[in-house]
Amino acid sequence: MGNDLAAFAKGNGVKYFMISYTDLFGGQRAKLVPAQAIADMQKDGAGFAGFATWLDLTPAHPDMLAVPDPDSVIQLPWKPEVAWIAANCMMDEKSVEQAPRNTLKRLIDEAAGDGMHVKTGVEAEFFLISPDGKTISDEYDTASKPCYDQQAVMRRYDVIAEICDHMLALGWGAYQNDHEDANGQFEMNWAFDDALATADKHSFFKFMVRSVAEKHGLRATFMPKPFPGLTGNGCHAHISVWDKDGKTNVFADNAMELGLSAKGRNFLGGIMKHASALAAITNPTVNSYKRINAPRTISGATWAPNSVTWTGNNRTHMVRVPGPGRFELRLPDGAANPYLLQAVIIAAGLDGIRSKADPGKRYDIDMYQFGHTVEGAPKLPLNLLDALREFDNDKSLKAALGEEFSSAYLKLKHQEWNSYASHFTQWERDHTLDI
Repeated sequence: MGNDLAAFAKGNGVKYFMISYTDLFGGQRAKLVPAQAIADMQKDGAGFAGFATWLDLTPAHPDMLAVPDPDSVIQLPWKPEVAWIAANCMMDEKSVEQAPRNTLKRLIDEAAGDGMHVKTGVEAEFFLISPDGKTISDEYDTASKPCYDQQAVMRRYDVIAEICDHMLALGWGAYQNDHEDANGQFEMNWAFDDALATADKHSFFKFMVRSVAEKHGLRATFMPKPFPGLTGNGCHAHISVWDKDGKTNVFADNAMELGLSAKGRNFLGGIMKHASALAAITNPTVNSYKRINAPRTISGATWAPNSVTWTGNNRTHMVRVPGPGRFELRLPDGAANPYLLQAVIIAAGLDGIRSKADPGKRYDIDMYQFGHTVEGAPKLPLNLLDALREFDNDKSLKAALGEEFSSAYLKLKHQEWNSYASHFTQWERDHTLDI
């Protein structure tokens, strides 16, 4: 892409840049900067009042400067006169340590210092719904088992194909699209990449899906559980670690169980060790716990875990090893912050490698049918408050993610929980008026 954004604008017909950063709650914040001003912005950053977004800052703090990372620039395929660019947050010439992209970059550098190059892919599920958010957008999408329904996916061909065309044009290696397990739900897949590149693409993907849906008079949601009785939106992460040059997969060892090397098992052991705490990051909303602790859905399965277990190629567990050299974490949901998702995976995995953590017993049973027979496997948190408490008690994970980040995240997320807990609901009136 080159490092000179002014030259990039001139060579590609870009009139405006969206200098974007992601706050602690996953909100995407941006300023629209004319190309004529981008040279100064590339050097000094665009100014933001951090308190006005979900960061633990006050109105008295100085300007937070979002300094664009030129390696992340993406020209909007649906509006090529605009280019999106991820930014790193600075204040008083220092990194804002609580900012999610900064947190991820620090952990990537830490892994690199240990000779490890983390590569990941994500499977970001979403619903196409009515603009008011009350119903799915396709009135004919009513099958009890709608997964891979070819008629339903073709009725939304214009939206799905446009998004896929954009990913192909961007060189992401898009390779399949399908109707997912819930009515109105879709998944689109693209190639895995370095953890930071995956996080930037994931962030842009959510922006792109919403934008294209709105163009077609629809709304897209990544909400973990937007409709009772339907499968929720997961965001499964596929994880592998490579050597410092990124050429040799150090998780791959065909002589080992499931083709997962000793280092891969230790990384997985870190995920298992910290699972209940990392749920506060991978499942960050009140609504998240209606997905991972859901009753059986209309389709017959939630496809979401509720216990800390791992397996081979079996989708009923929190982690599966579908093939040599990688594993899939099925815990995260659609609300996961693209940068914090990658950061907490690396933090837990690095701790697992350094402590030579054992992932524990492998289970190959159907957890949805026989999960009650498993002894000793922790249950995942029942709600956001439980997850936050688990995270707060996990001193090593908090330290790995950074004390400034962890403190800010816990503070703001506890405020969110308290807001939820103080909200009066119709359920309370229905069950308490006549007590």
